[in-house]
Amino acid sequence: MRKFGILIAIAVLFSSCGKSKARILSEGIWLAELEVLDNEILPFNFELKKNDAGQLLIEILNAEEVISIEEVSINRDSILIKAPAFEGYITGTFTETSIQGEFIKESLDRIVPFKATFGKEERFRAEFKPQINVSGIWETEFSPNTENSYFAKGIFTQNENKVTGTFRTNTGDYRYLDGIIDGDRMKVSTFDGAHAFLFTAKVTDTSLIGTFYSGNHFKKPFIAKRNESFELPDADSLTFLNPGYEKLAFSFPDTNGTMVSLDDPQFKNKAVIVQIMGTWCPNCLDEAKFFVNYLKDNPNLDVTVVALAFEYAKTKEKAFKSIDRLKSAIGVDYPILLAQFGTSNKKKAQEKLPMLNHVLSYPTTIFIDKNDKVRKIHTGFNGPATGAKYEVFKNEFDEFVKLLAGE
Repeated sequence: MRKFGILIAIAVLFSSCGKSKARILSEGIWLAELEVLDNEILPFNFELKKNDAGQLLIEILNAEEVISIEEVSINRDSILIKAPAFEGYITGTFTETSIQGEFIKESLDRIVPFKATFGKEERFRAEFKPQINVSGIWETEFSPNTENSYFAKGIFTQNENKVTGTFRTNTGDYRYLDGIIDGDRMKVSTFDGAHAFLFTAKVTDTSLIGTFYSGNHFKKPFIAKRNESFELPDADSLTFLNPGYEKLAFSFPDTNGTMVSLDDPQFKNKAVIVQIMGTWCPNCLDEAKFFVNYLKDNPNLDVTVVALAFEYAKTKEKAFKSIDRLKSAIGVDYPILLAQFGTSNKKKAQEKLPMLNHVLSYPTTIFIDKNDKVRKIHTGFNGPATGAKYEVFKNEFDEFVKLLAGE
């Protein structure tokens, strides 16, 4: 028996010595890199830290934007990072100072190679002093001289090599872009958990000639010229009711399966804001956050919001799961109805709302007065990355909504 007990003790000793210590990720700044088309690399920075409860937290850093991610799961040497609200996630294996894996969006069958390295703070490495200062306004055309051409307003600020800014379009903005001027080359990027954008361009004092990359599935050329007076069309003029229609009408299910329409009692004798959106859409997320805060700051205002979600999730169940995830992530307490799943195609969306001349943008915001009359339709959303434009929007929104609610 004594000999048997010694054998057990030796076995336990060797077993415990053979157990590897749990891997720990280094806290601090990391440089992440996504592989896009043309062998280009799309970089972004994040900071890994622990919250007060000792749980891992990741903060994605894009210029002035900080995106907090609390859903960070570790199992041995594997890691899963799920961005708030969006479907996309990063999965991979890690060491103390590196992560190797993929950025995945299942509903769209998209997989982007991903890696991250601890301790690197430079988003892009500049090898040359800047030859040009791109600060100012740029009149920009994407896919020039094609049927898919569209215009944008480039808004950039440069400090030595560092460049920040965004492109505004008729449908919204490309969020917080962060990068450099390296000699006569501009490189700016952003990652928000749903979209990965990279813009590269050759720069002169009067022009930008470049390429826009979205993940590793899409790219398009763009050209730009300096034009401090350039402005996009009025966002209130692009979408309107077709002749023969006097009001908006729909009937779609909420997350409980209840069919909801504007004829329901909850909308009677109230000003109504209808948000055409998708849970996959970063500009829609910005707008939804704005609505949530606005309603919280104006609890006694006689106004209500209802959102119509056009989802690319392949099944109704997955679409509702995405809606629930968005509502939980940012505290949405107004109804989000499932208008469409399986595609976010705008022509298909317009078929669900035939009274509109088109669905040009996610989001599109429809303002309805207490007599069920459509008073204004606002196409797109200029989020916080647009700076002064966002401040103008907030003031105009507040004035108009209070006008409708007070009538």
